Amino acid sequence: MLKAVILIGGPQKGTRFRPLSFEVPKPLFPVAGVPMLQHHIEACAKVPNMKEILLIGFYQPNEELTRFLFTSQQEFKITIRYLQEYAALGTGGGLYHFRDQILSGGPQAFFVLNADVCSEFPLPEMLAFHQEHGDPSSLVILGTTANRTQSLNYGCIVENEETNEVLHYVEKPGTFVSDIINCGIYLFTPDIFQHIYGDSSTLPANGWHRAAAIRLEQDIFTALAGQGKLYVYKTLSFWSQIKSAGSAIYASRLYLNRYHITHPERLACNQDGGPKISGTVYIHPTANIDPSAVLGPNVSIGTGVTIGAGVRVRESIILHGASLQDHCCVLNCIVGWDSTIGKWARVEGTPSDPNPNDPYAKIDSETLFRDSKLTPSITILGCNVTIPSEVIILNSIVLPHKDLNRSFKNQIIL
Repeated sequence: MLKAVILIGGPQKGTRFRPLSFEVPKPLFPVAGVPMLQHHIEACAKVPNMKEILLIGFYQPNEELTRFLFTSQQEFKITIRYLQEYAALGTGGGLYHFRDQILSGGPQAFFVLNADVCSEFPLPEMLAFHQEHGDPSSLVILGTTANRTQSLNYGCIVENEETNEVLHYVEKPGTFVSDIINCGIYLFTPDIFQHIYGDSSTLPANGWHRAAAIRLEQDIFTALAGQGKLYVYKTLSFWSQIKSAGSAIYASRLYLNRYHITHPERLACNQDGGPKISGTVYIHPTANIDPSAVLGPNVSIGTGVTIGAGVRVRESIILHGASLQDHCCVLNCIVGWDSTIGKWARVEGTPSDPNPNDPYAKIDSETLFRDSKLTPSITILGCNVTIPSEVIILNSIVLPHKDLNRSFKNQIIL
């Protein structure tokens, strides 16, 4: 029997995702038409013998999270529970705090996935790899190849090329260590808990032994590397982090392209009397779109969205209830819930995509400011923003509930 644990973080995380994370917990933000977490849950539910999925984080249980858990359980026919931490315990601390819940029922192994990654999630392949490498108590990290400069932003893995054993692990090194990076997806056996706290006989009876957060990567993997306990399974399929709103558009593109294989029914196609579709586009059935609109590539349209005549949308996520009036143009943009873009307005951002000529390039985790200027990135409209007719909004972030009355460029509009 297997289980899966998804680490969803909490409200003081996801600050780079603002203003979108004001309205919805970051793990429930829609990517390629469904909440970010649903991609993880779908992958876990497909693994044979998977009995339960646990979400660990320190969000207060809220209506959205409860509703998402309920609908996901019904759709995927699997038990899904949310375990709330009393404080931010770190990636290892949360696992250890809820070890009894994870180990109840006696799983032979369990997957651990970070919620803010987008991937093909090769979980069955990791299971097969685990059975072939090391002893039954060994642990597996999913790895992928990055280029030399970007590898410094991730956990770097030095492996034995013959056995795939992890010889050395460094989180965000100062100089080049390896181009194999940690994807934040793991396969553990119950033995991991011995490594988190060493000899459990030294623990006080109640287990409240250390308040400091325990980080899997820096505290556990670094110590285990080179001991024959840790192995890396390298994937060639897509992988990206979702740290900022700009990376959500890139992740949406990766998932939409994957839908050709996994969910062709989610992709819109050209039909008589429908809008012109160019490339991969997801349209929620409740959206109302004028036939003269042109959508795509990489566009995701949420529930109840209205799109008028002659509208052009490309490389964007349009969230539920938004209204795009006639002949407006939306490029590289996230349009927030219930926002309105006026007629003939142009809302445009600058994509933060990886270098397309480098097969190992990853998306850069851009800082908001560079040289005391706002870094050009995608344009984000928070919820309930109104853009008037015939204005241009370029590379800007508009906080929720704003009624703009002119054009803006490279600004955060508070």
